[in-house]
Formats: sequence, structure tokens, C-alpha cells
Amino acid sequence: MAEENQNNGAAMKRRVLNTIVVVILILLVFSLWSGGLFNNGSGATDIPYSEFRSQLANSNVRVIHFQGSQIVGELVSPLQLDGQQVTRFSTMMPPYEDESLAAELKAQNVQVSSSPPSDDGWLGALLMNLLFIGALVAIWIFMMRRFSGQAQSQLSNFTKGHHRLYRKEDSSVTFADVAGMPSAKADLTEVVEFLRNPEKFKRLGGQIPKGVLLVGPPGTGKTLLARATAGEAEVPFFNMSGSEFIEMLVGVGAARVRSLFKDAKRSEPSIIFIDEIDSIGRVRGTGLGGGHDEREQTLNQLLSEMDGFEPHDEVIVLAATNRPDVLDPALLRPGRFDRKVLIDSPQLDERLAILKIHARDKPLADDVDLDDLARSTAGLSGADLENILNESALLAGRRDADEIGAQDIREATDKILIGSERPNLLHEDEKRLVAFHEAGHALMAYVLPSSDPIHKVTIIPRGMALGHTRQLPERDRHLHYRGELLDRLRVLLAGRAAERIFLEDISSGGQNDFKVATDLARKMVCLMGMSEAIGPQYIDTAEEHPFLGRSMAMGRCHSERTAERVDTEVRRLLDEACDDANQILTKNEAAVREMVDALLERETLEADEIKEMMGRHGVGKVTRDGDRVQTVVKKD
Repeated sequence: MAEENQNNGAAMKRRVLNTIVVVILILLVFSLWSGGLFNNGSGATDIPYSEFRSQLANSNVRVIHFQGSQIVGELVSPLQLDGQQVTRFSTMMPPYEDESLAAELKAQNVQVSSSPPSDDGWLGALLMNLLFIGALVAIWIFMMRRFSGQAQSQLSNFTKGHHRLYRKEDSSVTFADVAGMPSAKADLTEVVEFLRNPEKFKRLGGQIPKGVLLVGPPGTGKTLLARATAGEAEVPFFNMSGSEFIEMLVGVGAARVRSLFKDAKRSEPSIIFIDEIDSIGRVRGTGLGGGHDEREQTLNQLLSEMDGFEPHDEVIVLAATNRPDVLDPALLRPGRFDRKVLIDSPQLDERLAILKIHARDKPLADDVDLDDLARSTAGLSGADLENILNESALLAGRRDADEIGAQDIREATDKILIGSERPNLLHEDEKRLVAFHEAGHALMAYVLPSSDPIHKVTIIPRGMALGHTRQLPERDRHLHYRGELLDRLRVLLAGRAAERIFLEDISSGGQNDFKVATDLARKMVCLMGMSEAIGPQYIDTAEEHPFLGRSMAMGRCHSERTAERVDTEVRRLLDEACDDANQILTKNEAAVREMVDALLERETLEADEIKEMMGRHGVGKVTRDGDRVQTVVKKD
């Protein structure tokens, strides 16, 4: 950063100096021209001979000088000629002899002098004009050289890497500031130890990976982990985004790669971090026209630089991406990015640790429960959790509170997960429709044995949703049973079922439910092997394209008959889920209607209120008979 500021200061000084020199030269030429160096040598203004005789007749001529046929003189009072004042003049004698001029000069008592005509007058004028032209050419050459030097300097800065350097005194982030990620930290601890004590590995013939690829969804802390690695190792950290390499001119990206690695080797041991490396590391030879020359040249240079590392080079390349499927295979081979560190969404204990880190500088009220917040935010990234606490602080500040309360955190969570609240959006009849729709979701989620517990139900519009039923997972899940997925289908389709049963009509409000349910059912049939009719097959029906990270296919990998059977199975799963939802909601009509009335009155129902309401009506868990559920509801 200091070197960049020095370079900018030097460039500014050069520009100021060039401007001053050019201005001085221009003023010099102008002064010489106006002073008469490039004129006729006298500094006089040419006037007609008739005007000279008129001024002589008016006794306005003080002195004249004859030089051949040229007359140069001075006026007593200035003459206004073409908008300017003339005091010193010159004129030429006419071709005929003016006999009365001598008598009139004597009568007016004009001082007269003369000199022989100059034979080299035309030569002097020519030399003066050539000198003027030479001065202009000299100024033009000087300016062109200056501007050419500036252009070369700007081109050099243009091709120079735009990387940012953080020295060890600037890297205050360590592994202690990164919550969770035990396996990722373990992999990167080897990198830290190698940078601190490389002989520990070299004496055994071991070589630390030249490149480490951090793979994970957006917001999971890949950049933070890279900064922490440099902070732990206490080495210079060169940071640059993949998009900063690419420019319109071919070859600029490759030059920036060379500049980046040159500076890193000069500061070794050091770490290079390339964020969003998929910007330059995509598979080569793809896209319209066969590829992108600038991007592919940049990638080729990156591959060459990583191959060019000598065994004694103590430079390690870290890179981050959330699209490892689109990277070129040459980038991932051993000797380049031969170690991949997976950074997944944080688990329950990791979410709690992240919340505690971001809550260190925030005053929390006594009713705030970070454990409950960690349980209710399954699937969220570290950036999402940080955003929730930040939004809650803003909400508390908006109401001039001294502490962040539980209501602020609940409001911030809803805002992050669903969107901002939009009150007074719905009319009364629309509120009633949304209330029945959400009550159908809520009751179905309550009675199904494998469904996640209900957290809250609301008919307050937020973001794109007009209402929302939130379920709170009891634990983080990585695998799902078939019964759990079938219950998920029933919950998704229960909103439409409630509209049909209690309103005797249907609305357009369930389109997102249908999209999610259809996608889930198709995955169960095609990808998870959960259909007896299709069997344990993997049927990829997506469009395949290498630029999008999928393998090339010459055509469909299944027949039209198989596609028809898939559609039939998907439709069967959705129809059975609708039938089960219809039967369960019909058996519990009283509970649904009471929930609707409560929603219309209070707009939001919490889990305890829903449980108490279901208990009053004797609503309990249903039992499963194979894939279907029993329609007889029994009390807990």
C-alpha cells in the first residue's frame, strides 16, 4: 500500500512538472512573437501610405526614418486602426515619386533620418520565420516525448497487478477469530507450519501443496479463513480477485499474473490469495466462438507460474470458489491446486460460536437466547448470522434502545430469511384466504410424524411471501428418509388443500409450493431411487453443458418411455400427498377454523399457542401405513 502511494505521488509530481514546462515554453514563444522578434524587426504596425499622409497633414507625425522605400515613424497621439491603438507605424513609399512629401515634412518640423536599404532584409525575415517554426516544432517534440513517457508509464501501471498487500503487522485476523471449521483449520495448519518452519518438512523429503483450493457456498468464510491463515503464519498476504485480472485488451491479465507472482516471490515466505478463481479458471475452449482469449491466456499464465515454482520457493497459493465444477482440470491436477478444503454451512455448535463472536461488541438484553437463535438458523452461513445481529442492532437503534432485545433479533431473522415487512398490503378477503392457506400448512406440519416442529405462523406479508409457516428443525440433517420427504410433500400441498376444502375455490398463492414440491418429487424419482416403478436408477433430466459444469452428452440418456414413467410417478406422489392432506384437514376442520380466527385477530401465532390450540381439539400425531398416513387422528 505504501509503495502504491509513493508511485501515485511520483506520477503526480511528474505531471505537474510537465505542465509547468509546457506553459513556460508557450509563454516564451508568445512573448518573443509579441516583442517583435518574429516581426519585421521594428515592432511597428503597417498602415496605408494614404493614412500616413493624412496623419502628417494633421501634424500627428513626430519622427520618421527612411530605409529604402520603407518609412518607419512615431505618432504624437495614438491612431485607432482596426480596433487597436497604433503609436509606432510603418509604411511603403508609392512607386511614383511624391514631390510634396519633403516640403510638408519640413513644414511640420518632423525629425527625419535615413539609412541605406538593407540587402538582407528578406533573408533576416526568412531566418526569423524559420526560427519561429523551429521553436514550435521543438515544443511539439518535447510535448510528444513527455506524453509518450506518460502513456508508457500508464500502460505499465495498467498491466501491473492490482493486488493488495497486507503485511504481517496488518494481518490481525487469526484462527481464533474464525469459529468452527475444525477440519479446514487442520488442513491449513500444515500450511502455517510450513511457512513458519519449512525445514521440518523438507528434511523428510516432503513438499507442502503449492495450491490450496477453498470450496464452499457463498458467505461461509473462505476469505476470512485465508486471512486467518496469513495472520497465523505472520507472512505477507497478497490478495486479488479473479475478475481483476481480466481486461478488454488481450495479454493484460497474463501480465498481471506475472506481476503478482513476481512480487510474492520477492516477499517470500508469503501467501497469494485469489478470490473467485472461477472467473479466470473455467474450462478452456467453451462458450461461443471457442472461448475467451484474454481469460484463457490469463489461465495459461497462472498454470505456468504455478508450475514454475522451485522447491525452495516458499510461496503458497490459496484460492476460493463456490463453483468447483466449472474449473479447468489442469488447474486441479497434482502440483497445482492439489489440496481441496471443503467449507460447508456451519453446524449447530459452529453457528453458536459464530454468533458469540459477532455479539462480543453488542449489548444484548437478558431475554436474548443465542442457543435458540443458533437452532432456528439451520442452513444459514456465517455471513447471514453476522447480518442478523447487525440488523437487530439497527432495529434496536431505530427505537433508541440501550440493548438488543429478543424481539429485535426475531424481527431481524424474519427480515433476513423472508424479507422486510409490508403492512397493509392485503385486503380483508385476501387476509382470510392467506390465513386458511397457512393454517393448512401449519396443521399438516403439526400432525405428521416426520415433519419438523412448527416454530411460528404469520399472515404478515414479507418480501415476496404473503404469509409464512416456519418449521424449526430439531437438529442438522444430512440424510433424509423417504417418509420424511413424503411428509414434506404433504406439508407443501396442504395450503392448496385448505383453500379447496374451506373456501371451495383455489387461488394463485400456491405457485411456489407447487414448484418446490414438483422439484422434490422429481428428485425422489430420478436422483434418489425412491420409486418402485422406476427403481434404483439415476436419471439426469437437466440440460447438459460443459460451460455450466456438467459433462457433455450427445443426447438423452434415457428413452421417451422412461420419461413418461417418470412423469407418471411424479404425478402419483403429488396426487397421493394431496389426498392425504385433504383427508387430514377435513377430519380437523374445527382446529383449522380456530387457527384462522386467531391469525385474523393477532396475525402471528407462536409454537406454544399452536400447540395449546391443537390440544383443545384433540389433534395429535397421525400414523403411517406404508407410504400413506392413517386418516384417523389420535390424541397424544
